[in-house]
Amino acid sequence: MSSPAMVPEIDRQVAVDADDLPDQSALVGWVAGVLSRHPGETRHELTVRFVDAAESQCLNRDYRHRDRPTNVLSFPFECPPGVDLPLLGDLVICHSVVSDEAGHQHKTVQDHYAHMVVHGTLHLLGYDHIEDAEAEDMEALERTILAEMGIADPYASPDPRTDDNDSEDERANA
Repeated sequence: MSSPAMVPEIDRQVAVDADDLPDQSALVGWVAGVLSRHPGETRHELTVRFVDAAESQCLNRDYRHRDRPTNVLSFPFECPPGVDLPLLGDLVICHSVVSDEAGHQHKTVQDHYAHMVVHGTLHLLGYDHIEDAEAEDMEALERTILAEMGIADPYASPDPRTDDNDSEDERANA
């Protein structure tokens, strides 16, 4: 008999003035969708922080050496040896970038937020997209998870990787 899925615990932080941010319930559902694909995973706590372009740019510059805002940044928690904590890490999501990308990609802001949360959570679990094979695996899993939530393929035309924005889901330079 399999154990019941662990309900994610999310510290939702809002550091931007916006009316269309995902609520706690949406965040829990999106992260749960990722964790359901990883039944042995015991880490289930994370922070999701919604920020403005200035904070995103500062973090992107300091941690990725790209001096511009980006859609999502993932900061996996590195647990010290011998310490057992259920922390996955932090996601920092820039509202203005996500909102602009959603418009350019002809999708709803909420669907694009779902993609960013799924994408970022997969990064917290160790997925990456630097190499083409890794990117294909990660994108396939994103498509599957999002489809289970009734959300269309985020990589379907128009291709988000052709946008001029600095996107965390770009393969090159990630």
